[in-house]
Amino acid sequence: MSAPPARTPGLRGSIARRPRLWAAGAAAVVALVLGGGAFAAGAVMAGGTTASAPPVAVSAPLRTQTQTPTPTPTPTPDPRAHPQAVAAPAPVRTCSVAGLSLDGRLGTFLGAVRNATTGEVLFDRGAGSYARTASVMKVLTSAAALAVLGSAHQVPTTVVKGANPGEVVLVGGGDITLASGSANIYPGAASMLDLAAQVQAAWAADPSTAGTPITSIVLDASVFSGDRWQPSWNRKELYDGYSSEVTGLQVDGDRAEPSANVSTRSENAVLTAGQAFAGALGVPGATLAEGLAPAGAAQLGQVLSAPLSTMIPDALQRSDNTEAEMLARLVAVELGVGNDFAALQTAIPQALARYGLDTSGLVIADGSGLSDDNGVSPDFLTRLFMKINAHESELGIIYDGLPVGGVSGTLAGRFTDSPAAGSVIAKTGWIDTGYTLSGIVNAADGTVLTFAFFALDDVDDSARAALDALTTGVYECGNALSNS
Repeated sequence: MSAPPARTPGLRGSIARRPRLWAAGAAAVVALVLGGGAFAAGAVMAGGTTASAPPVAVSAPLRTQTQTPTPTPTPTPDPRAHPQAVAAPAPVRTCSVAGLSLDGRLGTFLGAVRNATTGEVLFDRGAGSYARTASVMKVLTSAAALAVLGSAHQVPTTVVKGANPGEVVLVGGGDITLASGSANIYPGAASMLDLAAQVQAAWAADPSTAGTPITSIVLDASVFSGDRWQPSWNRKELYDGYSSEVTGLQVDGDRAEPSANVSTRSENAVLTAGQAFAGALGVPGATLAEGLAPAGAAQLGQVLSAPLSTMIPDALQRSDNTEAEMLARLVAVELGVGNDFAALQTAIPQALARYGLDTSGLVIADGSGLSDDNGVSPDFLTRLFMKINAHESELGIIYDGLPVGGVSGTLAGRFTDSPAAGSVIAKTGWIDTGYTLSGIVNAADGTVLTFAFFALDDVDDSARAALDALTTGVYECGNALSNS
């Protein structure tokens, strides 16, 4: 039997005697060291510091550690210069119409041109001066009527029972477009024949009047009062056929020829209307006299004019003086400021102020522009036409109704050989002491401009050609138009 092996003293002997046990213990120590390192690394990542975590026994539970937040650093200003936003280049305005504006045919010239989008004044020759406008005044009147009455407004003509046996009262509401027959120059006009038929039917249906004749017709034109011919007007306008007297009751604009634009007018438009009604009733021998309708009288018939949406374009296209005076007077009546010529000075500015315009300098003597006493500035007109171009409120009715150069209305025969043909939308004006043109230009460069040009004092028909040449120059310049 062999002797047992000799023991190696110390640690090496112990390892030699139990090698498996020591191997397992060494592995445990390595695991403990590695685990502690991983925990410390996790603490650094979570807390954002490099401090080592204290030794933690493997069996101890993990604890949440509170970390002090790191202050947000104050940004350091960038010393480098930053480029500023580049402003849009200003238009280069080198296109001049100064020479055209000095044309001697223009007499005393006033004018203004404005960019319709920005409102910038591009051209100014006495633009703030107030002067007569001739028929350009009809644009102000039309705008006032739309502001106060509205585009759907219709004007009545009514017949009521009179105070005496056999008597009827023809009550004018101011409608000068009423046709004596079935039609006249005014589109959509009401007919005196229709009114007479209503009256005859009502007269026959009433037991108190059935079978008795109508022997007397009272003519009530009291809706308008005062002078029937503006004192500053030249009376030849009536005899030449350009305007009638301003009355609350008339037919065909008091034309001798109902379908003619220019036609002889009578000396008594109310009486002429009464005669037409008597004829329509079939009682041409009835007595005619002006008077007032009895209060509360029974209505026998009524007809309505075309709406203002029809009447305004007609008045602008043909420059109808009588139609314009009717519209102006109806504005005054509606506002309750009077029913004569003097009332227009209050009524028209008050109505136009509803568009946000400064009307303090306006002088309004009439609604048609026949008077030399009217005062409107080119600047005011360019501002009003900006609103018309924008179709503000119901002003699109004016835009659509204005004559177009070389195409329609009073501008049909003008601009025919001009590059601006079809691009000038404007109102013409002509009286003995002035020619005017004001409106909108769709310029060659796509810019929309508003303009107003007055040729006043010692002028003749040649002023029209000079105005058209100047307007064509504005069309060609567009937004490059210079004030010099």
